[in-house]
Amino acid sequence: MKDISKENLIKEFEKVYGDSEGVSVYFAPGRVNLIGEHTDYNGGHVFPCALSIGTYAAVRKRSDRKLNFYSLNFADKGVTETSLDDMRPCKDDSWTAYPKGVIWAFMGRGYEIGQGLDMLIYGTIPAGSGLSSSASLEVLTGEAIRDIYGFLDVTNTDLAVIGQYSENNYNGMKCGIMDQFASAMGKKDNAIFLDTATLEYEYAPIALKDACIIVTNSHVKHSLVGSDYNTRRAECEEALAELKKTVDINTLADLDEDDFEKHKSVITRDNCRLRAKHAVYENRRTIKAVDALKRGDIEAFGRLMNEAHVSMSKDYEASCPEVDILVEAAWKTEGVIGSRITGGGFGGCSVSIVRNDCVERFKEEISKEYKEKCGKTADFYVVSIGDGPCKL
Repeated sequence: MKDISKENLIKEFEKVYGDSEGVSVYFAPGRVNLIGEHTDYNGGHVFPCALSIGTYAAVRKRSDRKLNFYSLNFADKGVTETSLDDMRPCKDDSWTAYPKGVIWAFMGRGYEIGQGLDMLIYGTIPAGSGLSSSASLEVLTGEAIRDIYGFLDVTNTDLAVIGQYSENNYNGMKCGIMDQFASAMGKKDNAIFLDTATLEYEYAPIALKDACIIVTNSHVKHSLVGSDYNTRRAECEEALAELKKTVDINTLADLDEDDFEKHKSVITRDNCRLRAKHAVYENRRTIKAVDALKRGDIEAFGRLMNEAHVSMSKDYEASCPEVDILVEAAWKTEGVIGSRITGGGFGGCSVSIVRNDCVERFKEEISKEYKEKCGKTADFYVVSIGDGPCKL
């Protein structure tokens, strides 16, 4: 779909559902995380920003209790029909599980949803790229529900919490709050420095001087539900339980590096010790990185990004050979200030800060090396940092 205008989305809705009376159009962004990976469910800090790409929905309320879902990205699947009377968590690998989960979570909070919806979706986030198409869809659904049913007491922070709750409990993905929070709370030209333990946050302007943010897609599709993501979380929980026997902490992020090194021997399994090390060190790296950005020290920020990738790959084992090749190629390329895997891992994308005068060389050199070593074609997105969800 080339022209993503409100008018065109309404026309597409009319083709699918017969008419467009009462239709409203909404948008919610994807996100890229600059640093702070797998810290969100460990009580630490993250530093994501919302993107100008994301997910759109044309939606209207029905007079009965039916729910109809259609995606322009999966047009061959047609309209998926269900009902408000059949909203229970179950194994469902379809994309419709995400909006259904959000509706289920609203109902579980006591919000009265007595009438169903017709929904048409179109996403501009590459599937499986690790740029949070699922969180974007969850926040988008929450934005539409809030508006259509008049739930005016629901804040944007609530949209994030509801989205995370639905993904944890409806979809079975034990994610932290970062992705939904970044989508729900996005602010143009700013990243969000979020303490995931308290949900306290501040916006930090992204002033990269003569540089830009480039996301590189490995086209190794990540699917966190089917990956080792939940295993990593369980390993962190095991490490935390053992540390609690000797240290007065609530989360791994309560430790600094010295504390961890002092007490790490109480963690009996090597894997769990490595996962905990990443969570502790990554949290401290994120705090240092935001401080560096505030000082205008982009080079220090880049060095911390590089360290974060090594930790994700070696200690957390949440990268993959293809993304490692993208990142290592970036480190060798002139004009690259920092590069690392972004998102939950196990595939997806890298994020790099690249000097503006080296962008084309970056694309050429990374493309060549990736093709030679992996036989795959990488895609590049020079990203714009955008706002949170809205009604168009």
